[in-house]
Amino acid sequence: MSGLYEDAFLTVLQQGVESVAGHWGLSRDTRVSLLTVSENATFRADDPQLADPMILRVHRPAYHTPAEIESEIAWIEALRAEGVVATPAPIATATGARMAAFRHGDDTRHVAAFAFMSGAEPDPGSGLVEGFGLLGEISARLHGHARGWTPPPGFTRKTWDFARTIGDAPHWGSWRDSLGLDAQGAALLERCAADLQAKTAAYGIAPDRFGLIHADLRLANLLVDGNRLGVIDFDDCGFGWFVYDFAAAVSFLETESFIPDLADAWVAGYRRVAPLADVDVAMIPAFVMLRRMMLTAWIASHAETPTAQEAGLDAYTRGTLDLAERWLSIHGMSAGQRHHQ
Repeated sequence: MSGLYEDAFLTVLQQGVESVAGHWGLSRDTRVSLLTVSENATFRADDPQLADPMILRVHRPAYHTPAEIESEIAWIEALRAEGVVATPAPIATATGARMAAFRHGDDTRHVAAFAFMSGAEPDPGSGLVEGFGLLGEISARLHGHARGWTPPPGFTRKTWDFARTIGDAPHWGSWRDSLGLDAQGAALLERCAADLQAKTAAYGIAPDRFGLIHADLRLANLLVDGNRLGVIDFDDCGFGWFVYDFAAAVSFLETESFIPDLADAWVAGYRRVAPLADVDVAMIPAFVMLRRMMLTAWIASHAETPTAQEAGLDAYTRGTLDLAERWLSIHGMSAGQRHHQ
């Protein structure tokens, strides 16, 4: 499977990380090892002279600008300063910079560093409903902070509206490029996209429902350690619908029968912290469908990553078509018209 993150390229990235590790005061004895590959490549740096490992994230080229990465870190620092969420501390370089960089061919690869956080990814097989109640509380606190926070000058993050998710200018590529998608499937997703466009347009982007969000609270970005639920990887944080954060949280689980139970738990947890209107809750299924179409496009453009391969590549597209058919039969405008006849 050809793509950006082939083994040889990951070796190059590891060498690049080793070349900049000294910016953070890491010793020559530091061992750098690959941790995860998804949008970015994340490495763990173990320095025998330090008590804890350091996490070094190498950014994918042509995705985030340096200003966007700086802005992500600024929000994380603000969240940590106010105790909003348990999330790893960004670590500045010895000169106080938020990033270092190395050259690879014509690309400049930006590297950000974070403290290590203990914990394990939640198990989708047990205790997930209770966990989603806690995640709802965390989401409400994140959104409350975002509504009241004044970002620093120059703050810039991507927008996750309809156009930039599954519309004409998608950040993750077009769902029309989904793996294994035939003409019949494309026609089905076209109907789904048109319906989602109408629903999101009617819902709107008023500041009570659209603002700065994490945008990727999937299980892989959560760390459970005892009673603590930590949140990592704000790489996709940007301006989107607040309840979209639930849709992101059920990434790669969208066809599971327990999703309504997770939604109920998330909403109940959210409402323990802040109000959440029924009109917002009613949009959750639409955002789950929208996120699923986004991920189907993402898999096509990141097919070499373990995340895409674990999702099933073409099989994930088939699941998306099944979900779209069910979603349109229940939530689509034509279904709504039939119900009112």
